[in-house]
Amino acid sequence: MAFLRLRDLSVEFPMYQTSSRSLKKSILAGTTRGNLARDALNRINVKALSELNFDIEQGDRVGLIGLNGSGKTTLLKVLAGIYRPSRGQLLKSGRISALLDINVGMNAELTGYENIILRGMYMGIHPREMRKRSDEIAEFTELGDHLNMPLRTYSSGMTVRLSFAIATCIAPEILLLDEWLSAGDAPFIAKAKKRMDEFVRLSSLLVLASHSMPLLEEWCTHGVWLEFGHVKMKGPINDVAAAYNKAAAAAA
Repeated sequence: MAFLRLRDLSVEFPMYQTSSRSLKKSILAGTTRGNLARDALNRINVKALSELNFDIEQGDRVGLIGLNGSGKTTLLKVLAGIYRPSRGQLLKSGRISALLDINVGMNAELTGYENIILRGMYMGIHPREMRKRSDEIAEFTELGDHLNMPLRTYSSGMTVRLSFAIATCIAPEILLLDEWLSAGDAPFIAKAKKRMDEFVRLSSLLVLASHSMPLLEEWCTHGVWLEFGHVKMKGPINDVAAAYNKAAAAAA
């Protein structure tokens, strides 16, 4: 059974080579935001995530809500195993596919077909298995002869199509998506949603970070509102989105 469980999970990044002026500004900001601390070596640390506690169980679709700098992408990278918690625990079970950066596991000098194999290896899938799936991946992307061209010749939308098709060629138990998915065009997003729906029916998990409330409300069942690395609110996606929109309108 797939799950993600966070127990007092915190992530801090030490600040290096900081000028006195910028350090002063950071400290002043931290007095109101509470996102700075000192570690045992007396370094100033940015507290990207602070004592997160919540569970994501099999079948859940969770939307991460918050302004830039709230900790959404950092949390996704922790869930993907890219960052390790500074404190606390992440308990997880299930095969993870993370679409956090369209260039991860890709080589700009290789063709689309070659990148199918390369990205598959990055995902832990044998090249032989990826070759079997290359035709289906090519059909999903609708990139045609462009797949014989180097990735550096692709537009961002074309790269998104290829990355998404590769990452979802085998239904993961846990799928992590960041905002960049919105770089795709409307027909592609419709195809991506259909494939996402298929994953959910297979009891996989989805964690999606986006600034698009309509997208979050359409794809997700639960919401987690992050603010300066803290959980401001969590619950049904419609309730969390409504509270976030109300706060944003009041602050405008």
